[in-house]
Amino acid sequence: GICNAEKRGKRQVQVRPNSKVVIKFLQVMQKHGYIGDLEIIDDHRAGKVVVDLVGRINKCGVISPRFDVCLGDIEQLASNILPSRQFGHLVFTTPYGIMDHEEARRKNTGGKIVGFFF
Repeated sequence: GICNAEKRGKRQVQVRPNSKVVIKFLQVMQKHGYIGDLEIIDDHRAGKVVVDLVGRINKCGVISPRFDVCLGDIEQLASNILPSRQFGHLVFTTPYGIMDHEEARRKNTGGKIVGFFF
């Protein structure tokens, strides 16, 4: 629902259910300045996250199934999904945790793709 809220110019959006992957994904987006603060609400069920939007997201999406991507294929995949080389991030789950494709390249690791945002 993040994209929809962003399109409608909302300042905040609630994401649920909450999961480790969702939070890590949001933290990557936050690190790159695509979103503002995250507030995690534990309602003793699945939990929710409230995200402050800053109006930067053009598109974000989840890639399912999470297929394996080895280091050499990251470039190719990025050019297929993202609009241009300098722009956007793919999010991977790797042995070192969840990170974007640039960090995965720096750590010299592949992984499974989770999603993307730009």
